[in-house]
Amino acid sequence: MAFLRTADLRRAVAEIEAMGYGTIWVGESLAREAFAASAIILAATSQIKVATGIANIWARDPTAMMNGGRALAEAWPDRFVLGIGVSHARLVDARGHHYERPLTAMRAYLEEMEKAPYRAPQPDPPAPIVLAALGPKMLQLARERTAGAHPYFVPIEHTRQARGILGPDRLLAPEHAVVFAKTREGARGPGDVYMRTYLALPNYRQNLVRLGWSDAELTPPGSDRLFDQMVAWGDDEEIARKLRRHREAGADQVAVSILTATPDQAPTADLRRLAPLLLS
Repeated sequence: MAFLRTADLRRAVAEIEAMGYGTIWVGESLAREAFAASAIILAATSQIKVATGIANIWARDPTAMMNGGRALAEAWPDRFVLGIGVSHARLVDARGHHYERPLTAMRAYLEEMEKAPYRAPQPDPPAPIVLAALGPKMLQLARERTAGAHPYFVPIEHTRQARGILGPDRLLAPEHAVVFAKTREGARGPGDVYMRTYLALPNYRQNLVRLGWSDAELTPPGSDRLFDQMVAWGDDEEIARKLRRHREAGADQVAVSILTATPDQAPTADLRRLAPLLLS
């Protein structure tokens, strides 16, 4: 929903809340700034939680990150989750930073966030912090220093491994893409755009290599076998079944990315189709 006009975004998130969904995950990359987008959504709703998925640590210093989260958590108690991540070399370099040693950078960043001074009213409770974590070491850091992890572009097997690393008491909220198409051929249209985007980013590709996927299967837009793991398609029941597999593997919730040929339109009708199958 990053490409919606603000008035349309407000209407869409109010509808999604009424469907019974628990959290709206907000990316930023080349769209709205994460805290601004979160405030728009929080103000347009009354109960649903809003989580940044993710706020880039290179886009703001640790004090700005921590205090932005504190401000939203105090304004909307128990409704904001601060998801942060190291992003990707190409995007970080474009901002004038040098991307290197992401684990070390994140560890130091979290330490500075904890020290951030804040004179405004403190939130009660504080906003939970979660990490965009793929590899074992970043997942271990999420377990040690935060409330959990929000892995993106991951198959079911990653969710199972991530739960093993995080332990039973940390939030695990993987993202999973959905295309409402009855056949793989129909799903490949919008699905291949998604696959090409993320297979071109080294962090995601290396994570799949670590899980045992071959170079041949990872050649964009990916093999049919990989596509079926990364994009849920089929009839509504089949799509819901594929998403529930993350829950069976240990996820607390699944951040659903609806892929369509019209990204300037809210996927509310598609989410309404899934709601009775996922939320019962």
